[in-house]
Amino acid sequence: MYIKKNMNCPHCSHTNFKVTDKRDSPSGIRRRRECLKCKKRFTTYEKIERGELYVIKKDNRREKFQREKLESGIIKAFEKRPVSQEKIQKMINEIEEQIRKRGKKEIKSSLIGETIMKKIKKLDKVAYIRFASVYRDFQDVREFKKELKNI
Repeated sequence: MYIKKNMNCPHCSHTNFKVTDKRDSPSGIRRRRECLKCKKRFTTYEKIERGELYVIKKDNRREKFQREKLESGIIKAFEKRPVSQEKIQKMINEIEEQIRKRGKKEIKSSLIGETIMKKIKKLDKVAYIRFASVYRDFQDVREFKKELKNI
């Protein structure tokens, strides 16, 4: 049993409670708590804080890594495809983890793009072509055909 004293119960504002359950979640740690005064239960989440990661763009600009941008591009590629959100989120988590495991504070956008392309290609070929057409900036049908032959 673990007693926590640096937060308040959302029901009675008491500061003493115990942790009844602890689980890992995709975003960090989930704890189920019980107030020692009113006996009501509530859930808290602890997010693991990661170091800053910067992306080096094609034009050599640096910008902070934004998971939301990564997610947005991938979700657009899978729009109306028969792939579950669970699989897409799992893939996004794997991509971010792979990028962060490199242990560097800066990463080239091209490396991120290629990592995404490999993962998408394994999951859905149509989504791969959609993503590739934007990422590689296809200008005409020949470029589409060339990429389709590579699949």
